[in-house]
Amino acid sequence: MSTMTERLNPTRLRKRAGSLLVDGFFNGLARAGKLHPLAHPSRHGLEVIENVAYKNSGDRAHLLDIWRPVQRARIGRAMPTVLYIHGGGFRILSKNTHWLMALSFARRGWQVVSINYRLAPQHHFPAAIEDACDAFVWLVQHAADYQIDLNHLVFAGESAGANLVTALTVATSWRRPEPFAQRAFDTGVTARAVLPACGILQVSDVHRVRRRKPQMAKFIEDRLTEVSTAYLGPDQHDDLTLADPLVLLETSDAPERTLPPFFAGVGTADPLLDDTRRLKAALDARGVTCEARYYPKEIHAFHAFVMRAQAKQYWTDQFAFIDRLGLAPE
Repeated sequence: MSTMTERLNPTRLRKRAGSLLVDGFFNGLARAGKLHPLAHPSRHGLEVIENVAYKNSGDRAHLLDIWRPVQRARIGRAMPTVLYIHGGGFRILSKNTHWLMALSFARRGWQVVSINYRLAPQHHFPAAIEDACDAFVWLVQHAADYQIDLNHLVFAGESAGANLVTALTVATSWRRPEPFAQRAFDTGVTARAVLPACGILQVSDVHRVRRRKPQMAKFIEDRLTEVSTAYLGPDQHDDLTLADPLVLLETSDAPERTLPPFFAGVGTADPLLDDTRRLKAALDARGVTCEARYYPKEIHAFHAFVMRAQAKQYWTDQFAFIDRLGLAPE
């Protein structure tokens, strides 16, 4: 009887319905977009090497795709490369749903390594950041095999992916106790730029959003709570640094390696807006370049809707930032 009551709990049902709605919307959008003729990589002079294993687990979570310009690949020189980590609240989506992000970079001449990683709630923290670190180590070890220019390496991701690329930057800049973070640090390689879009950069305290916006819709609060509980799980963690990389950037001593420049874009209607503001303040205090751009009235992940004017502006701003750093493909 208690089990049936729990299943019929209105709060539980509301949260479940909201979760299914979000999951279905983004997966359906990605599938529909792929039907457009211009979605095919060959229309843009690109090729995709699909489902390369970066860990020998046999798990689809440990696969990546490599998008690259065909002509640049044929020349045989190392290519500027973006390591892209998808969002989805640590619990949904994949490299396949984020083909548009990879396409957008690759059309500009970048090689893109777009990864899967283990998802919550089946796999709690630190599974996702462990996979991100291991994919990075794989990338470094196979740079010669895939013409990856480690001197022109960029980390990029949105939402949960923004958290993971920021945490990966922490792991490659500070010597950490976690074995997977040590493996990343020991490569001796760091990104030349980091592009965390609309990031959730502190997972352990999602209620900070409600404190800042008391009138926030219950639907949004449910999604944020779902992210935190799914990713962190029921266990108590002694160290949440790599789940909350923003907190480290706000409080830690200087890193052993210089932090790269950041470009952080976010819409002003995004409930996670304040995380980008805090990131900007933290990096400014450290003397680290951080170009934060705020797009009026735009929602979370607005830049994925690439045909809209402000989404186009976001991509223009982001590429201009990379160009100013001298990282743009020749």
